[in-house]
Amino acid sequence: VEFLYCDLASMKSIRQFVQRFRAKNCPLHVLVNNAGVMLVPERKTEDGFEEHFGLNYLGHFLLTNLLLDTLKQSGTYSHNARIITVSSATHYVGKLHLSDLQSRCSYSPHGAYAQSKLALVLFTYQLQHLLTADGSHVTANVVDPGVVNTELYKHVFWVVKVAKWMTAWLFFKTPEEGASTTIYAAASPEMEGVGGCYLYNEERTKSADIAYDEELQRRLWTESCKMVGISDESSRIP
Repeated sequence: VEFLYCDLASMKSIRQFVQRFRAKNCPLHVLVNNAGVMLVPERKTEDGFEEHFGLNYLGHFLLTNLLLDTLKQSGTYSHNARIITVSSATHYVGKLHLSDLQSRCSYSPHGAYAQSKLALVLFTYQLQHLLTADGSHVTANVVDPGVVNTELYKHVFWVVKVAKWMTAWLFFKTPEEGASTTIYAAASPEMEGVGGCYLYNEERTKSADIAYDEELQRRLWTESCKMVGISDESSRIP
């Protein structure tokens, strides 16, 4: 195992990580986008993005796009490279505010978190559309790990923390259980060549209706490209 540092809240760090990874000339068969923060107080990344949107979504968006060429070179007809992005059931209540993605007008930790998780689902579906149109041997799927007992809840109210401490053994998944669907998406033969799915408990599940809005997928993708400073390849594909 070799560790390479990457701060998903920093566009500079992401670009430096990709440069170091590419210098190794290694294939890339599986990319798991799993970093995240939840319900943090209003604050910005070093690039000036609202932290939920900047870290949970834009960081993964940029990282994935910068690694796409390597993924495409690594995938084959019989063994596709796989991109797995971890979202959350919170996306079902999320709303995407294209005119205010940074939540400047009215900040809500819950609203900002839900928006970032919805953005990840929209991103995955649009990414799969582009990969299919390009004929790439790469698939993209999105995973809901369920309610997992991790440190992600450190910013919730103390009452919720107490309730979590008392009931975690009954209602929360262990980190190992929470990772099972991600591992399934990354390694299961059943998912070979299968993309554009929302997975929960190792099964294909319907995501929020709004996530299937292809126009919204395209608009978010285009705006995301502008925000992270990369070319919009989707404009070349019908």
